[in-house]
Amino acid sequence: MSSQRPRGLPHVDAMTPPVLALAGPVTREEVAGLCDDVRALLEGTGTGVVVCDVGGLGPPGLAAVDLLARLQLTARRAGGRIRLRDPDPALAALLDLVGLRFELEGQLEQREPALHVQEAVEPGDPPL
Repeated sequence: MSSQRPRGLPHVDAMTPPVLALAGPVTREEVAGLCDDVRALLEGTGTGVVVCDVGGLGPPGLAAVDLLARLQLTARRAGGRIRLRDPDPALAALLDLVGLRFELEGQLEQREPALHVQEAVEPGDPPL
């Protein structure tokens, strides 16, 4: 028994992840509310990702690291993850320094260079 494929293109439901804008220095009391917001966005949209716009977060520091770590933990517990948009290079370096890895929006995938590839050839080099 065979079934016939429907004509035309398959229906694709493109879902864009919701965006949570983080502005100004966030106080310790606001962290729980932001975690609730991440949880609600993940459960309400079903995308599995919440984009956190951290461009207005202010100068990077341990408070920002703590906030992002708690938001990521909340997202993981809800079955999703967060993605950072517009991070300050110093914030990205600080997150890397403390060992927290976040997906950055628009960031190309980091891969190792291919083996046995020469970038430049010097005259007289033997062929491989």
